[in-house]
This record gives sequence, structure tokens and C-alpha cells, in this order.
Amino acid sequence: MKKLIFITTTALLLGVGSTSCTKSEDAEKFNYTVDKFADLQILRYQVPGFEDLTLNQKLYVYYLTEAAQEGRDILFDQNGKYNLAIRRTLEAIYTNFKGDKESNDYKEFEVYLKRVWFANGIHHHYATDKFIPGFSQEFFTEQVKAIDPSLLPIREGKTVEDLIAELTPVIFDKDVMPKRVNLAAGDDLVLTSAGNYYEGVTQKEAEDFYAKMRKPNDNQPISYGLNSRLVKKDGKVYEEVYKIGGRYTKALERIVYWLELAKGVAENDDQRKVIDLLIEFNKTGDLKTFDEYAVAWVQELTGMVDFICGFTEVYGDPLGMKASWEASINFKNIKASARTETISANAQWFEDNSPVDPRFKKETVKGVTAKVITVAMLGGDCYPSTPIGINLPNADWIRRDYGSKSVTIENITYAYDQASLGNGFKEEFVIDEETRLLMDKYGFESDNLHTDLHECLGHGSGKLLPGVDSDALKAYASTLEETRADLFAMYYMADPKILELGLLPHKDAYKANYYSYIMNGLMTQLTRIELGNNIEESHMRNRQLIAKWCLENGAEENVISFEKIDGKSYIKINDYDKLRQLFGKLLAEIQRIKSEGDYEAGKEMVETYAVKVDPELHKEVLARYKSLNLAPYKGFVNPQYRLVENEAGNVVDVAVSYNEDYAEQMMRYSKDYSSLDSYND
Repeated sequence: MKKLIFITTTALLLGVGSTSCTKSEDAEKFNYTVDKFADLQILRYQVPGFEDLTLNQKLYVYYLTEAAQEGRDILFDQNGKYNLAIRRTLEAIYTNFKGDKESNDYKEFEVYLKRVWFANGIHHHYATDKFIPGFSQEFFTEQVKAIDPSLLPIREGKTVEDLIAELTPVIFDKDVMPKRVNLAAGDDLVLTSAGNYYEGVTQKEAEDFYAKMRKPNDNQPISYGLNSRLVKKDGKVYEEVYKIGGRYTKALERIVYWLELAKGVAENDDQRKVIDLLIEFNKTGDLKTFDEYAVAWVQELTGMVDFICGFTEVYGDPLGMKASWEASINFKNIKASARTETISANAQWFEDNSPVDPRFKKETVKGVTAKVITVAMLGGDCYPSTPIGINLPNADWIRRDYGSKSVTIENITYAYDQASLGNGFKEEFVIDEETRLLMDKYGFESDNLHTDLHECLGHGSGKLLPGVDSDALKAYASTLEETRADLFAMYYMADPKILELGLLPHKDAYKANYYSYIMNGLMTQLTRIELGNNIEESHMRNRQLIAKWCLENGAEENVISFEKIDGKSYIKINDYDKLRQLFGKLLAEIQRIKSEGDYEAGKEMVETYAVKVDPELHKEVLARYKSLNLAPYKGFVNPQYRLVENEAGNVVDVAVSYNEDYAEQMMRYSKDYSSLDSYND
């Protein structure tokens, strides 16, 4: 199961986010915008409340942030086996360029390098298509040849010419490794995906390899394949396990070094146990130890500081088994956590009153905890693009027996909000002034509540029937899981219980979220797709699936309609109550599909509603969005942390600063946190 919800609704496009951060005079002066290029905008975020932590808590954060940054090379390599060599070659050109920086080739080179940094590789971070440089092959060849060979990632026994010959088609040929994650039905998803999780194996070989490991009716199944690359050499299929002494050992050794220091200043014994188990997992690669770590992590609830630092989410694997490396270091926002604690305290009520078949409901909801956090450092697959909410662990049996942790990341949503004020998006795409005013008034609270409900209750709801394999939905699992969590959230947004609990201020507040969600699912998320392409990314598929299914199944009663005004298309919701009923009906079916492991029904649902795009509407939306001069994707630079010592050399504080620009940070990371070899074949 997949638990990240990315800011891909109007929270990004409209600037909807949290209001819990105080708009102080310093915040008003803070420059949130750092850079803009291609389809990307780079922002920075503040870390309010860090100064109020104790010295040991600050040190705990500091050591964990160092561990977070040490994993950057791992993700680059996981995203593609040539990514590190390409990045280092490009950075060598960037550092040693002696030509005209006003030339078109150089300007396009800078854009390409910035995109590689952002995507942690040569494929788009979201669409996963390979992006092609705007500079020429001749420029690339000339610049590489002009550099001292000792500064280039040349394979042992090879020459500069060999480097150019190896990397040129990977960078410039659109038909070489065109898709990092291919989810197209009918293709061999493993052979046609450029991610570096498999080498020399077919999809069937991979599925058969792991099927043999699974035990029928296992009540606590291991997440086989989570921390390895599957390789076939000389006719033999085997795993290269991520561990110290194995694959990625140099980076993992550095990560463990910082985790050991963090353990020395942890807040309590439970945190120390979590770190001990994570260190043991990094040393051994034992997935049973990983489960022990996940159980200990979900049960650690008393500390102020928390973290994710390791192999976690499986979006990068077309088969949904192998985890990318990611990190998020954070601490609790005590004041803002009141609403999430209210939600988690009432989790059983929400489960009991869900519109799904009683066979698929949990009799007892265990360990559902939720909080609002302030992120202090992003790393790996959470950087530069980051989620706004997280719900972990992913293993169904751990969630069933021990529960889960859900977080909403409010300093990130606040940064989105501040950077997006007055961008003109609502005026262009929202149908009328009445709806815009509704979204202005309630958009902040309703979108944040949607995230809370999605993470805390949506992912934590329901159960598999006995004997159902947690991987039964295969390549469709990610889309269907996000669909399930979103539907759970939206069904309850309009429930009177929400008002009773004081989670929204008005009976119509939920409509702001309903409208923005349907508009995004049917129209505005298309700004993220190139004309002519289908939808590939799981979250985008999920949103279109819900919106398009409701449009079709509510057609007879005209629940949702497209309206034309002055030649422009708009979404109109004609009956919000009936729309909620449709959400409940679809939720019941998606939960049935998951609980029964009904692969064919899941496949039909996704392929029918989630993938294909109306080309005329797509063309219109792209043209209208282009006129606004907005970037459809956003990401962040991290703050910098520095130990402060007194005259005796004792650490007395940890200082945080926000002055680093995008290229400066990326080059520093490549210098200070780059321990892997350029080629990890």
C-alpha cells in the first residue's frame, strides 16, 4: 500500500494550505520563491518552533538531517543506472565552463541540469517520461572534451570518448530508456521501465521469483523485494540487497554513522529502540528486522521529534514492491495537532459508519495516531518535491495489529500558500464568483481536513479478507489505494459528525474541497501532462478515476456537468448531496476490490476511468494555463543547520538559516553527500 499524498490538488495550484503558522512580521518578509525553470518552481520553507526545542532535541534533529542528506545518491541510482554518471558529468561542465554563458546552448544546459537535480535523474519526477535537453549533442561533446578527464566519471580502463559514447544516447535519444515507470497495460512493465530496480529480468520472472517466497495464508507476510535490486546473470535470478557490505554500502555506512550519533541524544528509550532496529536493518538487510523496526516506530508516540529515513515507498517500481530511499525529519506542531487528535480519537466511529460492506470493516481499529508536524529536512524521494501528508507503515498486517501514524506537514502547505497568493488560477478555472468566494472562505480548512482524513482514516480503514495477498492488485494497487483513501476522506467531509467534532466551521465548508477536487480531477491536473499523453502517475490516475466515474454515474441526475462560458470549459456541481452519495458508492466498490483482491475488476476500473485523456479538453486547459505563466510543479530547497560552539568548544546551540539558493544547495549536496560510485552495476 502507498501512503504519500502529494500536493497535487488546488492546494498547490490555488495556494490552499494551512493557516496554523502565524503570519509574523518576519514571515511577511520571508522570501519563499527561490527559482523557476521549465515546468518547475523552487520554494523555501521555514521551520517555526525549532528555536523552542531543547538543545538535545535540536541535536537529535541535526544528526537526523545529516543522515537524511547522505541518502541522496541512492535515489539517483535507483531512478536510473546512468543517473549518477550523468549528474557528475553535467556538474563538471557547470563548474568548469569557460564559454559564453549567454548562449542558448548554455542556458538550455543550465535548465537541463536543474531538472536533473529536481527529478533525481533524467526522467520527470512526476510523469516519469525522459526529458530531452534543449542544448545540442555537439555542445555536450565539446564541453566534456574540454574538461580534465580526472574530473569526469570515466569507467576504469575507458576514455573520455567512451564516456561520451555511453552517455549521449541515454541523454539525447528519446527512444532509449524513455520511461522511468511504465504502467501501460499490455507492456512488460519491468523491461520497459528505466528505473534501476531490475536488471536482465522480465516481469514474469520477477513476479514468479517473489511468488515462490510467499507463504499461503501468511498472517504476517514479509515485504519481499523491498530493499533489493533483482538481477539475472548467466541464467540465474538473484537479489542484490541494500545493506552494509552489499548494494549501496558506502552511503548506508554514512547514514548509520549519523543514526548512531542521533541515538545518543534521543528523547527516550523507545526512540533509541527504533534507531537500533533501523541500524540493524541497514547492516543486515533482513526484512524481518525491518518489520520489527516498523512496529517499534509506529508505537513510539511520546517524543517531540520523529523521522523517516530509509527504503519506504514503492511508487518507483512498476510492480509496486521495491522501495525508494527517502527521508523526512520533523517535530510535532502541538497546537495544530488538536484536530488530528480529534480525528484519531474517533477512528472507530468513522470505520463503523463507513458505507462499505461490513465484511470489509475492521472490528477494532488499533493504534491510529495523527499529528500535524513541522518538517525540518527533506531527503531522497521527499526532495525537492515533497508530500504534504504521510501515513505509514505500509504493511497491512502491521496496520491491522499495531496501527499507523498519520501526519500533515503544515509548514510545507503554508509555504505553498504564501508563494501562490494572487496567481490568477481561480479566476481562470473556477466557474463563478460564488464558488470562488466559497473556496476563499473554506479552502484552507477543508483541504487540510481532506489530507487529515485521507492519511489518518482513509489509508487506515478496511481490511483484507483472510487469504487475500496484499500484492493481489499488482500494478494497479497504488492507484486504487489512493482512490480508496481519497473517497473515504471526501465521503466524510460532508458528514454532520465533522461539524459535531468542530473540524469544519460551517455546513457548506466541505463544498470548497468537493469543487476543487472534481475540477482538478477532470480538468486542471491536465496541466501536468504533455499534449497527446495518457495519465501514468498513480495520484493523478486516482483523481481522474473518481471524478470521471462520478461524472458518468451521476449523468442521469446531472450531478456534475461541463459548462461552456465564452468558449471556455468549466466544471459545475449541480447537486453536492448526490455527489457525496456517489463517493460512498464508489468507496464501497473500491474497498471490495481491495478486500477481495479482485485484480480484474481493479484493472477495469483504472483502465476505464483513470488513464485516457480528452485531447480537445487537454489542449484547451494547457492553453489557458500557459497564459497564467505558472509552474505546475513545485519543490523546495532545505534550510541549513549549523552547530554553534562556545569558546571551550562545547556545542551550545544549533542554528538554522534559509539563505541558500537552488544551484548552490545542489552543488553542495553533490560535494558533501555523494559517497556512491558513479556506476553501481
